[in-house]
Amino acid sequence: MEKREILIPIVKSPAKDAHLREGSGFSLPEIKSADYDLQTIKTLNIKIDYHRRSVHEKNVDLLKALKISDKKGKKREPFVAKEKKRTGYKPKSKTIEKKVASKREKEIVEPKKKEKVAKPKREKAPKKTVKEEEPALQEGISLTELQGLGPATAKKFNEIGVTSVENLINESPEELALLIKGCSEDRLKKWIDEAKDLISK
Repeated sequence: MEKREILIPIVKSPAKDAHLREGSGFSLPEIKSADYDLQTIKTLNIKIDYHRRSVHEKNVDLLKALKISDKKGKKREPFVAKEKKRTGYKPKSKTIEKKVASKREKEIVEPKKKEKVAKPKREKAPKKTVKEEEPALQEGISLTELQGLGPATAKKFNEIGVTSVENLINESPEELALLIKGCSEDRLKKWIDEAKDLISK
């Protein structure tokens, strides 16, 4: 950096003899007379006395003796606030980027499933047990008490209305032989006689 000579202004002393002495700075009228603006003087680091109003030609000559480059000085550029650029969110790692991207794709492709509300289960009513039809109580002695007369043959007798030994004794063997297949008159006579014996006991 170039060393600049320090400019020392000269002022009159307020004493009676009014001798010249070093001043604290150049007055504003002196700066104006030397065709300088206040901003240029400040950039050159020259002292300024804002209170003094007097003008000394020697001080004006000192200012005019400055170089033209110094006279122009440096113009300050107007302050412009820089806008801060907003940077988007950047995940720390690529794995996080992939996870975020996959989540977004799923949200687009697969709509959110509605949560199913669990309905309260109804207790099943106990099934009504169908009571087995109880066989009608037979009045009198069963036909199966007769010798050689089984359940199948007794069923055939029941179909024609003969349900007991008491009913059998009132029937004729000839008519029964026609109604019940597989039973001869002789066998029917034996069963009727046996039925009469059972009742008489």
